Amino acid sequence: MQLSWLKKEFHLNLRIHPAGVLLAIAYALAYAVARGSSVDQMYLPAGIRVAALLLCPPRWWLYLVFGEYAYFAYARVPMVGTYGVAWVVIASAVLMPAVALIMHAHRHRLAQNEAWLLSVAALSALVVSSLNQGLAYLLMPTLHEAVSWTGVLRYMVGDYLGILMFAPLALLWRHRHVSFAATPRWRIAVVAALSAIVTLGLLAAHLPDTGEMALAKNSLRIAMMLPAVALTCLYGWRGAAVSFAAVNLTLALTMEMTGRPGSFDATAFVAQQILAVTGTALLMLGSTISHHYHRFASREKLRGQAESFARTGHLASEQERRERAVQMKLIGEDIDQSFLRAAALLKQRGEHASALDMLTASQAQSRLFREQISMVYPTEIEYSGLFVALRSGGLAGLWELTYRVARPRLDGDPCQLSLGLQLAAYRSLADAVGVLLDNETGYLQVRARCGRRNGVAGIVMTVSLLDGRRHLGTATVQRAQQILAGRTLAYGGSASCRRNRIRLLLVDVPQAYREPSGASMDQITPPAVL
Repeated sequence: MQLSWLKKEFHLNLRIHPAGVLLAIAYALAYAVARGSSVDQMYLPAGIRVAALLLCPPRWWLYLVFGEYAYFAYARVPMVGTYGVAWVVIASAVLMPAVALIMHAHRHRLAQNEAWLLSVAALSALVVSSLNQGLAYLLMPTLHEAVSWTGVLRYMVGDYLGILMFAPLALLWRHRHVSFAATPRWRIAVVAALSAIVTLGLLAAHLPDTGEMALAKNSLRIAMMLPAVALTCLYGWRGAAVSFAAVNLTLALTMEMTGRPGSFDATAFVAQQILAVTGTALLMLGSTISHHYHRFASREKLRGQAESFARTGHLASEQERRERAVQMKLIGEDIDQSFLRAAALLKQRGEHASALDMLTASQAQSRLFREQISMVYPTEIEYSGLFVALRSGGLAGLWELTYRVARPRLDGDPCQLSLGLQLAAYRSLADAVGVLLDNETGYLQVRARCGRRNGVAGIVMTVSLLDGRRHLGTATVQRAQQILAGRTLAYGGSASCRRNRIRLLLVDVPQAYREPSGASMDQITPPAVL
């Protein structure tokens, strides 16, 4: 009863998950295998530690701490008589929590830019090496002479290279859903780069470590970075992660190692220091390339979505105009029937001259009304294509009335273009002619040519002044860009003004993004011209 207050104030709810226990065991085994395959200047357990923290969510980190402590308990308990209990307990318990704190501080930054992994690697190597050497100095009073700046540098380089062997691959796997798709070119490039790295490593392994051969051996080891640089330039971060891990692994396999603490290959240490610097620069370069690529890809995606929405809006607007044109046509037919009934009534009363005048006037008005309907929506495009609408529709009649537009020169088969593209070309051409008619003097020539290049259909249109010596005014150019740029960009084209002409390019852009639901003009109108 006296301890009831303690139960109320402190409540410890500790659950041990079976998967967490398996994770701890697997981590301890991996740590043991990596330690047996390491030298101090290439310390693989440091990479296993950081890679495990990258792959596991924070709620599982406690099991990683237990797994590492379990390995140290197995490996260091026999050393209690030599080095003391304090060193065995404290030095085994602080390494993983220290690295976990560094990883926790970088979690959000790593999600934004992979270059922060270099900060994790550098800080982890510095902190772990400092803790190992500092605790050895404090808790091993009989081994002060074993602590030296040379040893600290060797351990830092080894931890840093060990981290860069596994951590980039772990981060690449963690970001696999937002990374690039694995293309055949990527696989071929990886196989070629890894083959070159392994070949150079095997050549270096067969050379002795004495005399001039030692220099040649290190030269071959450093030359392993050349395929890594090429793969980084081609594929950015993922190329750097895979290639530099291969370089480190090949280098580790070609070094003399015993698996015991203090194992050191002096010949390879020179090459390792150079590889540590160049590998850091390589990973930074790969991260920068990938960062800018993702920014570019994101902008291209947003641009594609904007163009898709603009095309959808254009088709919706054309559909609305089509419905209005249908309603206007019905109204015109009712008006024609009214005139016919009125003319028939006049004939019954014997007023044949008045009836004839009424029919003549109604036919003229009906023709003008239908031309206006064609200006609202050119139904000729649906059945006969763009060029028929330009030669005989309401737009052609309007141009004839200005007495300034020559007969259009049209080439190609517009029926291979989608209906949406033909309508956009029709509107763009009408706007371009209108701009020149309003802002320039003299006669105009309209040209259009449609075709297909590299599997993509498109149309090129020009509206030019017949006088080739003249140039478009500044106001005309600005007005043309304001009116025409939006529609042409929506269809993957361009609008440009040069000398005496306006040039328009529109192409059938592949629908890379899902458009809003609802029927489009291509679904509503007959498929004859699609």
